[in-house]
Amino acid sequence: MSVQVQTARGNLVVEPSESGFGARVTGVDLSRPLDGETPAAVKAAFARHGVISFPDQPLNLDALEAFTLQIGAFGEDPFIKPMEGRPNVLELRREPDEKATNFGAGWHADWSFQAQPPAATILRAEVVPPLGGDTLFADCAAAYEALSETMKAVLAPLRAVHSAARPYGTKGVFARETEKRTMQIITSPEAEKTQVHPLVRTHPVTGRKALFVSPVYTVGIEGMTEKEAGAILGFLFAHMTQPQFVYRHKWVKGTLLMWDNRCTIHFAEGGYDGHLRVMHRTTVAGETPV
Repeated sequence: MSVQVQTARGNLVVEPSESGFGARVTGVDLSRPLDGETPAAVKAAFARHGVISFPDQPLNLDALEAFTLQIGAFGEDPFIKPMEGRPNVLELRREPDEKATNFGAGWHADWSFQAQPPAATILRAEVVPPLGGDTLFADCAAAYEALSETMKAVLAPLRAVHSAARPYGTKGVFARETEKRTMQIITSPEAEKTQVHPLVRTHPVTGRKALFVSPVYTVGIEGMTEKEAGAILGFLFAHMTQPQFVYRHKWVKGTLLMWDNRCTIHFAEGGYDGHLRVMHRTTVAGETPV
C-alpha cells in the first residue's frame, strides 16, 4: 500500500514492493534542497524499506552531491579513483568494447571492511543500456528473522572478519585482471588489512537485527578455523540470497537509487556487453556496527 506525505511542494508518495523490501518514491525533486517534512519522510522510507528509488531525477553532479549531504556526510571510497575534481563521486563507467567483468559482480555490502562502513550508497543512472545491468538486493534483516532461534543464539556472540583483499589486494581479482577497464581500480597492500564486526548487527534507526556478512568481503569468523567459519558463512550466504529475500531493480535513465549497507547486500548483473553504461555514485558515512 502506498503512503502519501504532504510536503510544502506537494505530495511525496512511497510505493513499496510487494514484500515491503524496496520502494519507489515520487513527488520529490532532488535537484532542489529538500525542505520542510521532506527530509524526514525520505529518511523514514529509507529506514523502512532498505532500498528506495527516485525516478526521473535529472541531476547534475553538484545536485547529486548536495542531495547526498542532506542524507549525511560523505563516506570514504577507497581503491577506486574518483572523478576529476569530484573526490566524493565515483563514475561507474563501462564502454561498449570492454570485456572485463562488470564492476560489482559479487554479493557485498559496500566497504564493510572499514571500521565505520558507509550507511548508504547513492547511485544515479546517466546512461542505461537497452538490456541487462539489473542490480539485485538481499534483505539481510528478513533473512536473519527467518532463522531458527537456535541458530540466532549460535550467531549472537560471533564476530566476522572483513577484508578487501579478495578484490583489491596485491593478489586479488583486480590485480590479476588482464582485460581493459575504463574505471581506474587501485590495488594495494592496504586492502589486505582486516576489520572485525558483529556477525549480526543492530540497525541504529529501526533496531532490527540483520546479518552483516557477504561473500566478497567476509573472510572468516574470529576464533574459528577456516573450515569452521566456511561452514557457517557458506550456509548464511546461501540463505541470505534466496529468492524470497531478493529485490531486483531494473534501471531507467535518470533514476536515483539509495540503499542501506547496514541491512542489505547487493549484486550488479552484467549482460550488456557492446553497450555503454554510466552511473554516478556517492556514499554516506556510517557508524561503528554494534
